[in-house]
Amino acid sequence: MNSDKITKGVLLLSSLLILFVAGGMMYSLVEGAIPAFKSFGLKFVFSNNWNPTEGKENYGALPFISGTIITAVAALLISLPLSFSASLFIGEYYRGTKLAKVLGTMVDLLAGIPSIVYGLWGFYVLRPLLIDLGLPNQGFGVFTASVILAIMIIPYATSLSNEIIAMVPNELKEAAYSLGATKSEVIFNVVVPSARSGIVAGYILSFGRALGETMAVTMLIGNSNVIPDSFFSTGNTMASVIANQFGEAEGLKLSALIAIGLLLFLITGIINAIGKFIIKKMA
Repeated sequence: MNSDKITKGVLLLSSLLILFVAGGMMYSLVEGAIPAFKSFGLKFVFSNNWNPTEGKENYGALPFISGTIITAVAALLISLPLSFSASLFIGEYYRGTKLAKVLGTMVDLLAGIPSIVYGLWGFYVLRPLLIDLGLPNQGFGVFTASVILAIMIIPYATSLSNEIIAMVPNELKEAAYSLGATKSEVIFNVVVPSARSGIVAGYILSFGRALGETMAVTMLIGNSNVIPDSFFSTGNTMASVIANQFGEAEGLKLSALIAIGLLLFLITGIINAIGKFIIKKMA
């Protein structure tokens, strides 16, 4: 057997293993979620009632779906202008300089910091600051969680966008300069359009990270099983309610939490599919 066949076989086995793991995860989640969907049907997705009282058990995922989407979208909107500006600064305006290298290294380091560290910083630094500014609920809530999520994904999105911007061929930029274009015109008329599909992909990945973030959000959102009625009220996300209640859950409640995990799995998959579609259209 030659090396090409061995390589092909290893790659095939690796690919099949990934599919097997993904299929196994999906099967386990579906199996665990069946009792909840049998008891509540699709009402489980659209109900905002979460009552674990024995004999009166009623579970609905809507508060957690709402909290997840609100915090993730808000974090993305907060982070987008900051990370985009930073990526242009590092990848184009000061590309190749010592300052850009130092900043790029710092961004990469920040992107790798565990989420629990961001959560601790948010709890002991950001939350007291927001309390001093008059934020209700002792500084806990959707706003606080969104801000810490934004801080978390800014270096992640910046690092990805910076790499894509740096890959734009110099020939394109030099051609624009030869026609008399300014630095800003080259960046916004040549660099950004050429890199836009990669930049969008980076923000989609960042959004996916915000959707599934657990510990930092759990420490700051307030953990209330209700639909947030304002940006400054407390709430819960799909990941945080699982983290808070999974350890002590059993029976129907355990199935409901697994069903929430299944919904989060599906939502993330749908977001990624939409992202790929957008990227193909923009390419």
